[in-house]
Amino acid sequence: MDFTFTEEQQAAAEAAKGVFAGVAPDAVPSPALTPGAVAKTHDHALWAGLAGADLLSLLLDERYGGAGLDAIALCLVLRESARVLARVPLLESSAAAAAVQAFGSDEAKSALLARAGRGEIVLTVAAHGRTGHDPAGLAVTARRDGEDWVLDGVQTAVPWAYDADVTVVPAHTATGRTVLALVPREHPGAGLAEQFSTSGERLGELRLESARLTARDVIDADGAWEWLRDLLATGTCALALGLGERVLRMTGEYTSRREQFGFPIATFQAVAVQAADRYIDLRAMEATLWQAAWRIASGAPGALPAAGDVAVAKIWAAEGVRRVVQTAQHLHGGFGADVDYPLHRYHAWAKHLELSLGPAAAHEEALGDLLAAHPLA
Repeated sequence: MDFTFTEEQQAAAEAAKGVFAGVAPDAVPSPALTPGAVAKTHDHALWAGLAGADLLSLLLDERYGGAGLDAIALCLVLRESARVLARVPLLESSAAAAAVQAFGSDEAKSALLARAGRGEIVLTVAAHGRTGHDPAGLAVTARRDGEDWVLDGVQTAVPWAYDADVTVVPAHTATGRTVLALVPREHPGAGLAEQFSTSGERLGELRLESARLTARDVIDADGAWEWLRDLLATGTCALALGLGERVLRMTGEYTSRREQFGFPIATFQAVAVQAADRYIDLRAMEATLWQAAWRIASGAPGALPAAGDVAVAKIWAAEGVRRVVQTAQHLHGGFGADVDYPLHRYHAWAKHLELSLGPAAAHEEALGDLLAAHPLA
């Protein structure tokens, strides 16, 4: 078995390192000091840099100007982005474009994909349901009215909602199927209410009241929402891994400099054991992430559907990133709470990633349902 990344995947990661090299984690105001959102929009200069490096079109086919790579390559780039807290809708826009490419109409592909790959438009996904705890596919209803679809309902905590030109909205039909609606910005019947994440980023509550869409803007292929949800969850795990790795490195650097009784505190057994435990967390997060990304990329069969591997990865990511930042805060002492030091910002982002697309408990429940439906021999 070959566990190494391909040359193309490694090239994507190297390109990402180059783009993110100049990004400072504290380049925007701290969420601890800024009332409301830390900024009204994403980092446009960084977005342009990603477009110039062809990192916004990784998952797109060549006919749309893309590289034709897979979920593993995207996760490698997302891992690098989280290390510097890059304020860009890379995961949401890439995943939404990939779903349109895989399941959308020819008209939607022509209208969106090449432009999204060049960074000219931003796509996002409403994936958190009405409250953030109920399934996103049940938060909005979709009914046919002649050749059109009519949507009603509410989706909360939509990332980059005010930046997005198109929001992909899962909605359920009267027959229990889930469709994906491509809702343009400022569409009749669609409105936004401002919300904020723990990281200080601006979110949106999307309210749909008899919003009418043509059939070409609604994806009704079986499994489209499940595939998109798994890709988003796996990408979130990649973000958690990159953030956790950077935080543990910061902690190692600090404890190697900080001295007590004439010795660096990193040499104390109590400190070393805690850091070692967090290193084990990160390696488990990494192994489960690549397993999930490989299942999505390859479509390989397994004892459980790919959603099972995604659930395991998200359980480890949610629990692991929380433990990493908590231990880092503890080992930094009061210095970790200094708003002139970036650790508090990583802590805020980690809490957002822990809860994004469901906390560990939600994925444990989903994994239990899969095990019940697919008993292991």
